This record gives sequence, structure tokens and C-alpha cells, in this order.
Amino acid sequence: MIDLRSDTVTRPCSAMRATMAEAEVGDDVWGDDPTVSRLEDKAAELLGKEAGLYVPSGTQSNLSAILAHCQRGDEYIVGDNAHTYKYEAGGAAVLGSVQPQPVRMLASGELDLDHISQVIKPDDNHFARSRLLCIENTHDGKVLPLDFHHRARKMADDHSLGLHLDGARLWNAAVALAVTPAEVAAVFDTVSVCLSKGLGAPVGSVLVGSQDLVDDARRWRKMLGGGMRQAGIIAAAGIYALDNNIGRMADDHDRAARLADGLQAIDGVTVTGRSTNMVFVDLGPNAETMAEHAAKSDILIALSGTTTRLVTHLDVADDDVNQVLDLAARTLPTAGASS
Repeated sequence: MIDLRSDTVTRPCSAMRATMAEAEVGDDVWGDDPTVSRLEDKAAELLGKEAGLYVPSGTQSNLSAILAHCQRGDEYIVGDNAHTYKYEAGGAAVLGSVQPQPVRMLASGELDLDHISQVIKPDDNHFARSRLLCIENTHDGKVLPLDFHHRARKMADDHSLGLHLDGARLWNAAVALAVTPAEVAAVFDTVSVCLSKGLGAPVGSVLVGSQDLVDDARRWRKMLGGGMRQAGIIAAAGIYALDNNIGRMADDHDRAARLADGLQAIDGVTVTGRSTNMVFVDLGPNAETMAEHAAKSDILIALSGTTTRLVTHLDVADDDVNQVLDLAARTLPTAGASS
């Protein structure tokens, strides 16, 4: 099976499974699981922060961060197409009474900082209190430049805002920019990173930041139902992922580039974007035919109308890319002729 729907579909390799089976465990809610503690310390050190918090999901990591930064009646400023605004079920508003203030997200994935300056609320009882600015890197595979991070930091400082990074795929950004993960995370007060997107762990994210913010987030994790007991079994997978699967992401980026180039050369296919490990494709009227032929060949893609996002990851090899391109070359001209 070649699964191009997302980089969340990876399966633990045999070495990762062995590491999980051998993990030393305790009760993490009591603070007694040594493997969880090692993962939290490792992630914090890797990202240049004081402390870390292991959580079940990126959604809970982002939500815990927002709730640690904000109180009831506060607001967080966020891109109108960002994951923390659009795809996390409105958690900050529903569970924390924290109002989202969406702002324009540019095609690059950056936020319109001029627009942000216009929506920050004055100190007035009529308004929610602007407390936090949330950035996402990468966004749809697009890597935000570090210069934008620094400009966002200055804006946050000028208006006394906290700064949070949804860095679910921060590792891809670091590899693409040829910098350390700590350099990507440097200017942010809190950073959420996923271990199950591209790194190959079966579950889990880590939130890093100052000790005080992480302590607050730990309380929110408990309230949100994220306290886990012998979690070292899955935390061990995260340690293995951080030790072994960051640098190899360059292979995913190369395969995505080759996939994009090969698809663009096929009549009836329009590659609308390619960044890091993601390729965005419009298959036109042949989309359903392509999806059907792909499924029969054990290739999974997810359609949205006539478009699809193809994502490379550690379970997609060079030969898999060749098979996808061969299928597209055989299928799409045939579909076009029959129509």
C-alpha cells in the first residue's frame, strides 16, 4: 500500500517497536515515568526551551498553550486558514472562553502583520483583551522564513502579546531551511511539535516553553483529559523518532519535488503547489478516474473535488514515487481520450 493522504499514516518500524517494548515506565501523572521525562527534556533541549510537556495530540498541545497564555475573555490572534483556528473544533472558545481573532493569511503562509496591528484591541472594557499571537510553520508544507518570525516577535513585544508557534511540522521547516530546530523555535514563548507527522511515531506531541508556562499547560492537560499513566511505552517512540528521523526528511522533500515534476509533465494535470513534503494537484475532470485506478493499485489519495494533496513521508520510497507517476501517465491520458 502506498498511502499519500498524509504524513500521519506512517507505521512504527521494527526498531521503534523494539524500543517501545523495552521502555522503562512509571506513572506520568505522578511524574514517575522516566521515559516521558526523558522525552520532555530532550524535546525542550532540542528546541532551545526550558521545559517540555508530552501530550496525546497536536490539538491538545496547541489548546493547552493557548489556555496557558490566555484567561477567560482574552483573545488570540491567528491566521484565518491556520490549524489552531480552522481545524481544532473551536476548542479555545468552547473550553477556555478565549476568543479567536482571525487575520488574513497570505499565500506564503505568513500573516499580514499590518492587518494584525489594526485588529489588536485597545485597553477598553468593551473589547476582549488581545493576549496572544499564533503562527504556523510549516503551513500547507510552506516554510515561513525566519525573518518573518523575528518581525512577528517585534510586533508581539510592541503590543505585549505572547507568541505561540504551531510547529507540527517544524522539523520539515528546519530541514528545508538548513537550520537547527532551536533556530526555528527561538523567538517563540511556546512551541508545539508533533512526533506523529513525518517522524514516524504512532502518537504524541510535545509543548515546550518556559517552566511557568509549561506548568500551567500541564494543569490544562490534566483538565482536558490528557494525563496518561505508563506513557513511557509511547514516549519511547518519540525519543526514537527524534534521534533517527529528522535529518532523513530531506528525502521526503526530494521525493515530493520529483513527484511534482513528473505529474506536471502529464497532460491534464496541474501542479498548483509544492513545498517540503507536500504536492498539491488539480486532476481536472479525470480526478475520480485517477482515484479509482489508484485504489485498485493499492495507492491511497484523498480527493477534494478535483484536487488532491499528495504527501511524502518515511513510508514512501523512490520506487513508490515511480509507481504513482507510472499510474498517472497510463491513466490520465486514457481518461482524457474516453471523455
